[in-house]
Amino acid sequence: MNRSLVILLALASGGLAQETAPLQLTLRDAVNLALKQSPQVILANLGVARSIWDRQTARSALLPQVGGNVSELQHRLNLQSALGLSIPGFPQHVGPFEVFQYGAALDAPVFDLTLWHRYKSAQLGVEAGRAQELTAREESVLLVVSQYLGSQRAAADVQAAQSQVDLAQALYDQAADLLKNGVGTGIDALRANVQLQNQKQRLIMARTQLDTSLYALARLINVDPRRRIELADQVSFFDTPETPVDQTIEQAYAARPELRQIATQERQADLALRTAGDQRLPRLSVSGNWVEQGLTPASAIPVYNYQASLDFPLFTGGRIDAQRAEADIAVRQLKQQEQDLRNRIALEVKTAIARINSARSEVEVAKQGVGLAQQEVEQARDRFQAGVANNIEVITAQDELARANDNQIGAFYRYNQARADLAHAEGRMEALYAR
Repeated sequence: MNRSLVILLALASGGLAQETAPLQLTLRDAVNLALKQSPQVILANLGVARSIWDRQTARSALLPQVGGNVSELQHRLNLQSALGLSIPGFPQHVGPFEVFQYGAALDAPVFDLTLWHRYKSAQLGVEAGRAQELTAREESVLLVVSQYLGSQRAAADVQAAQSQVDLAQALYDQAADLLKNGVGTGIDALRANVQLQNQKQRLIMARTQLDTSLYALARLINVDPRRRIELADQVSFFDTPETPVDQTIEQAYAARPELRQIATQERQADLALRTAGDQRLPRLSVSGNWVEQGLTPASAIPVYNYQASLDFPLFTGGRIDAQRAEADIAVRQLKQQEQDLRNRIALEVKTAIARINSARSEVEVAKQGVGLAQQEVEQARDRFQAGVANNIEVITAQDELARANDNQIGAFYRYNQARADLAHAEGRMEALYAR
């Protein structure tokens, strides 16, 4: 084969291997990836950027607006139409003639509280946007952590299922050897084989569950779906001290970005109410223009116009009252939403603490259950090997061990998920899992 072709094939295979190499992720890695490239977080960042430019637009309405103009016009006037009569000796029209001008125009508000309130509302909009961004980040971290913990549980199920298959294989080999040596029965070997096939079926289902869970994790962190993900962290238990409920609820009220967002929206609604009422006040503004005007640039002379205007409403057809009523309803709606959110946060904190306490006890009981189930399997195998019992005891003990392993895996998962739920209830997801 041509040497160049061999090199190209090697490079291609190396690049393919690099592209398809598994992505090993710790929980912290997965969270940080989600915070960088999750669509929800990106959209929230864009929302903050948009609110900043909205504030700039509202601010510009408070500042003077200055514009320049340069023009050259061709005029032809109909004197009879302009005067409304025909004058003997005068032509019907004048021109065409050229008018050249250049200059600047100014328009500036002097006193307009509605513009000031709109600017303050736009400033609050930036704060609300940032609080919404924090909410999106917290929610994204919670989703990723929950999915990662679910994937860990699925991986632990695969390991447990593989251990059960290995144990079932050993038990089948033991029954087959006893049958071969004439000290066992065919029903024992058949029973052990059925148990082996059942455990293999369970292993297939566990692997499928792990694959689908990893696909969902890849979707949340927005990685290339063609790239395989491997979990770098194993299921573990981190004991935490008892959490005082009342103190935790107060901390959650202070930290949850949703509460900050709704508080900012209430202030915006109050400003909208004041803005609607201030429309009854007069508005003072100044404007003017100054230009050099002439038939030619050389003959141009200054021409200017300045004015100050005071505008005030006399009759608005009920528009101002309707806007005030609408803003007042918005304020009351937000206050009700705030109270509902506070109740929901308190319930989330209490629920998470109750689940942590329950799961902590489950973990301790499950550890003891696994140890006892392992002893049961060993004793049942010894009794079967000695011929004092059939392998029904062994298979029963094996099922009990599988159940004990499932209980332990589930207890670990529920405890870690409860810790994540409590961190979310306290508004500390990113602080706890991303740093």
